[in-house]
Amino acid sequence: MEAILSTAIKRQSNLIPMCIIGVLFFIFGFVTWQNGALIPYLQMICQLTETEALLVASAFYFAFTVMALPSAIMLERIGYKNGMSIGLLCLVVGFLFYIPAANSQQFGLFLFAQFIIGSGLTLLQTAANPYVVKIGPIESAAVRIMFMGLMNKGAGVLVPIVFTAIVLGDFAGITAVSLDAMAEAEKLTTIAALADGLIYPYIGMAIIFTLLAALLKASPLPELTMEEDTEVGSGSADQAKTSILQFPSIVLGAITLFVYVGAEVIAGDTIGLFASNLGLENAMSLTSYTMAFMLIGYALGIVLIPRFINQETALIGSAVTGIIFSILVIISDTSNFSVSEVLWGWAGIPTLPNTITFIALLGFANALVWPAVWPLALEGLGKFTSKGSALLIMGISGGAVIPLFYGVLAEHFDGQSAYWIMIPLYAFILFYALKGHKMRHWSDNS
Repeated sequence: MEAILSTAIKRQSNLIPMCIIGVLFFIFGFVTWQNGALIPYLQMICQLTETEALLVASAFYFAFTVMALPSAIMLERIGYKNGMSIGLLCLVVGFLFYIPAANSQQFGLFLFAQFIIGSGLTLLQTAANPYVVKIGPIESAAVRIMFMGLMNKGAGVLVPIVFTAIVLGDFAGITAVSLDAMAEAEKLTTIAALADGLIYPYIGMAIIFTLLAALLKASPLPELTMEEDTEVGSGSADQAKTSILQFPSIVLGAITLFVYVGAEVIAGDTIGLFASNLGLENAMSLTSYTMAFMLIGYALGIVLIPRFINQETALIGSAVTGIIFSILVIISDTSNFSVSEVLWGWAGIPTLPNTITFIALLGFANALVWPAVWPLALEGLGKFTSKGSALLIMGISGGAVIPLFYGVLAEHFDGQSAYWIMIPLYAFILFYALKGHKMRHWSDNS
């Protein structure tokens, strides 16, 4: 009886911290998936090529590479709770830089603002992710990760719709194609109006996030203390290891997350860019479709794992599904709407060309990769777990690099053919699911 009462009290005491962390993960999604709407928007304002436009995402994700270690050092000195408050204030600084960037229409200032925002999010992510694992029983950590994913991707569904409604205003139907068709004077006037549309929303976000930082500082969120893991991976051979790089499963896991985040960013951030170049209206809101399919994937994962399938099987299914949908993106008809008519047209939701639909469906393929890779990669690391976690976080930098390759391919061939880049990405995820996560030694050929 006492044990049951103790468990109930502990669950209740964890509820408020979990709710606070859940709000933070919603913020992560709000800030991250805003890029999907920003990329085609800034392409029009600054008159960019596809590769240049994708630098909007690259500047954001590059911050994870540059700022991950400084963030970890800062958290050790000032604590996790203080670090998250500072991370929110860093976002505020980035939002405020959008004001001079919009006034001058200087792409370099937009990129600098994106880097600052990415830096703030790096600090927030580095602090918040350990809470998800440590705030409750380790055996249910994967489920908590998926619930946080629901918050993150839920924001990803909402933000493109909100962005389009608030920022675009009377220009909701504008695309790169319609802008290029305007007379020069009308075009310049429209670009100036589009740029001005960013100012007040970003001022509003700066005010809101300043209040959030103050509320977080005053919240009852407990300070997180990290106890050094004294366990070592199984086997005497593991006990002799002196470096994280001697664990193939974690190194390959970091590479897997690198290619996965690249694939996730391409699916989420290029759908609007590709649709805008096709001349589809409301292209900047289409990231919502990709995020909606990710939410469906997360929901299925919560139901199926581990009751019916294990994490390895989920990762295999994600990789195979990603390869299939990527091929369908490449070979499908951009003028045929049949797939979306079958999937959701009956519900009155606006339909999309088949090619755009299959890009959105990549969100479903991507949903379970992150929660499946983490436990598979960290298994058996023992005292190297903390360093392994840092290495996995570095994999987020794939979002800075891989989309640029898509942009180059899109310029040299076309936007649809450029999705060939997705196939080797999912092929590597499949390799990790089948063999990579099982490797304990670099010479392991089993």
